[in-house]
Amino acid sequence: MKELLVKESDYVYVLPKGTVQGQKVPVYFYLSDKLFELLEEDAIKQAANASTLPGVEGAIYVMPDVHVGYGFPVGGVMATRLEDGIISPGSIGYDINCGVRLIATNLRAEDIVPVRKQLMERILQEVPAGVGSTGKIKLSRSELREVAVKGARWAVERGFGFEEDLEHIESFGALPNADPSYVSTDAFDRGSDELGTVGSGNHFVEVQVVDEIYDQEIAKKLGLDVGQVCIMVHSGSRGFGHQVCVDYLRIARESLKRYNIDLPDMQLACMPINSEEGQAYFKAMNSAANYAFANRQILGFITADTIRKFLRISWQELGYRLIYDLAHNIGKVEIHKGKKLLVHRKGATRAFPPYNPEVPPAYRDIGQPVLIPGDIGRYSFLLVGQPRSMEISFGSACHGAGRVMSRTKAKEFVKKEGLEKILKDLVVVARGKGTIMEEIPQAYKDVSEVVRVVDALGIAKMVLRLRPVGTLKG
Repeated sequence: MKELLVKESDYVYVLPKGTVQGQKVPVYFYLSDKLFELLEEDAIKQAANASTLPGVEGAIYVMPDVHVGYGFPVGGVMATRLEDGIISPGSIGYDINCGVRLIATNLRAEDIVPVRKQLMERILQEVPAGVGSTGKIKLSRSELREVAVKGARWAVERGFGFEEDLEHIESFGALPNADPSYVSTDAFDRGSDELGTVGSGNHFVEVQVVDEIYDQEIAKKLGLDVGQVCIMVHSGSRGFGHQVCVDYLRIARESLKRYNIDLPDMQLACMPINSEEGQAYFKAMNSAANYAFANRQILGFITADTIRKFLRISWQELGYRLIYDLAHNIGKVEIHKGKKLLVHRKGATRAFPPYNPEVPPAYRDIGQPVLIPGDIGRYSFLLVGQPRSMEISFGSACHGAGRVMSRTKAKEFVKKEGLEKILKDLVVVARGKGTIMEEIPQAYKDVSEVVRVVDALGIAKMVLRLRPVGTLKG
């Protein structure tokens, strides 16, 4: 389908409305020439399929870290009208509110680099990670219901963080439309002992150092400078959110005939937003999102506390301070160009500009921080949202580097080249060698190329770059 895309301008390719049967809106792909070469045919097809859904509004936008997902491509942004549109579990994703958190410290690179191997081994001991990982927190059904409503606040109230943390989290760490009565017993069972765990795949806890600054004024307002040590956490709602998606994909498939919805791909199974099924999923999805906010709150605090104890310093000396925490697999009701819409972001991050009322007061004058993690061998970036994002992407930016190599191919590459040769002097810890093999730098696009596109388009402005000192993989 690549031949059907029209290059509209630098970094902008479009599949014009009407190119494929049933297409209601155009599909925009934001890519450099290099990233265009990596664009998968199936990712184009998935985005085109989504453009045929009932009530889709404006356009489908696809970010530069795009790759094939379940039904809807990772890196995809879709908005649907509340009055006649649908809600699509697969277009939000299995890992509801998978997201990223960045914590600043008073530490400097020279405090960490000489002991980074020992430090990461200690973090590996204290932070549960990997497939099926469980934590020290064991919750009853009633406690889990409270987590699903309160989100990050639940964790703060139990000593995992500080009240001011909540001022630096998207939606203050709790979505208001959560109702755990719409969450299944299976989801509660899976989530009962996974709070405060990293999980598997591309999830991580990473100790980083600020190594380049592109906007000194904004970096200063954020309290960040070159050589400063930060902690980045990437995780989501674990089995709790996964089960919510599984449950409601089944319900969506069963309801298609009832609402006369025809689909080009059953992975896009959906239901009208205003239907009983649609509202049930929305409330369950918000519950899972709140679980994820609590999970990252706990993970970030445990990691910071582990570093503090390892270095034998006080909290004051550590200087723990949450910069921001954001979601990138979520559906949110927002106003765009005067219309109230449900925005599906799947592997995409909010990039709201300065003075938008949904940007936390601490960042109202500079725009929402946009956290873009890279791979274990290169960089991560902090940007801030810009006004043009509201015009060309429903206020959305990319969410990471994006895979270019399947996990199977990554393992084959490692077996051929050798893991030690690939990692060189990188410090990466995990419960099993297989996880590291799947997450080698070569399995991902160069995140600097991805970030350059959203910066050039005026979606989000590059502020600074962070490099990994040590990484814990899920």
